[in-house]
Amino acid sequence: MLWTAAEASAATGGTVAGDWQARGVSIDTRTLEPGDLFVALQAARDGHDFVAQALEKGAAAALVSRIPEGVDPARLLLVPDVQAGLEALGRAARARSRARVVAVTGSVGKTSTKEMLRSVLGGQGSVHAAEKSYNNHWGVPLTLARMPREVDFAVIEIGMNHPGEIAPLSRMARPHVAMVTIVAAAHLAAFDSLEGIAREKAAIFEGLEPGGVAIINGDLPVTPILRSAASHAAQVIEFGEAPHNHHRVEEVTVCDAATVARGRAWRTPVLYKVAVPGRHFAINAMGVLAVTHALGLDRALAVTALGQWQAGAGRGLREVIVLDKVEPHLTLDLIDDAYNANPASLGAALEVLAGARPKDGLGRVSHGRRIAYLGDMKELGREEQALHRALATRPGMERIDIVHCVGPLMRELWRSLPERQRGHWCEDSASMAARVAHDLDAGDVVLVKGSLSMGLGRVVDAIRKMGHGPATV
Repeated sequence: MLWTAAEASAATGGTVAGDWQARGVSIDTRTLEPGDLFVALQAARDGHDFVAQALEKGAAAALVSRIPEGVDPARLLLVPDVQAGLEALGRAARARSRARVVAVTGSVGKTSTKEMLRSVLGGQGSVHAAEKSYNNHWGVPLTLARMPREVDFAVIEIGMNHPGEIAPLSRMARPHVAMVTIVAAAHLAAFDSLEGIAREKAAIFEGLEPGGVAIINGDLPVTPILRSAASHAAQVIEFGEAPHNHHRVEEVTVCDAATVARGRAWRTPVLYKVAVPGRHFAINAMGVLAVTHALGLDRALAVTALGQWQAGAGRGLREVIVLDKVEPHLTLDLIDDAYNANPASLGAALEVLAGARPKDGLGRVSHGRRIAYLGDMKELGREEQALHRALATRPGMERIDIVHCVGPLMRELWRSLPERQRGHWCEDSASMAARVAHDLDAGDVVLVKGSLSMGLGRVVDAIRKMGHGPATV
């Protein structure tokens, strides 16, 4: 039992006419479980239109700001504003919790770092974290409102699109440890400079509990901004590759299916790995080890848990696609990184692809190829076209055999590439997805990456449909 009617009413100041108990909190009737409290948010569509459906599917009650026609008022929690009611529910859940809370933000790597922390903290106690990238004005309070009464740790991901969004969410989460993964060119449409982005990311430290610890990337041009914003923290721990960092990475070896790193964690030599290729994953993993140090946890158990962590779908997941069930050695490797993109994350993904090893002699072509499907990077402001063109000179790009581009902005990259690398350009992902079976072959290693709104998940799905029994590496 997560919420009783009386508890939810006291938390939100809302009115209840019946007695009910909720085992969870949901904002979507498609994923709602029996016993959930349905929250009728108004977003693209008004959640009040789905209250009756939610109750028919077994919702315990619904949080509403008006009584929908034909709905039993005894199964409603009536508040003046649903969003404010959800926020109040989140604050009440946080207030009653004994969990040690970790908050994570950054231009790149928020969700993968949250998932690393879920694995690491879950090896040393019970842990609560959102199952998806719920990091905005409704995602953070929803994650908090879902927090079990008895849990040892909570990991809260906090994101932003515009100035002023992170501080109130951090004050709601009240973290004991707050971490900034990296500050990079993202959301430049809403910010004048990288320094502006850094100040917004650093606002996560405004919510730190007394005695709280700040974890910051110590390798950035804007690190002084982060350090200054965290000056009230009881401790500031810096991680990265530079020698001055408290937790530093000294050597990284990127393999096809894993990344192995060596470094020092608070004066102690440490060797660790993550089961996904990418230097950036190794660096953020060192930040995770800094979090475990701040929480006073067992480092050896943390290193073991890191070695078992894998990237999720759309976040760098590596898969082997079996193309012929009669000849199962005919495969291609898919790197699914289609959830989001900005110059920093796309550059990191290109380095992973450049370091991958295709297999020769398996398909129609004589050698395996490194192939990229790249979609527009959104919200980059006035420099968006130049930032797309600049990808042509990113480290590792010269080792990629073919680059297919999707969207009007990625056409800038397509035009900047030498003829030997220039694949297809398509206006949208559906058109590109229709081509993949003709363009790919056994032995290829294929990266798919773009901003979420570009829908490159269609390209990923089309590649998977080429296979007979895909297997995750």
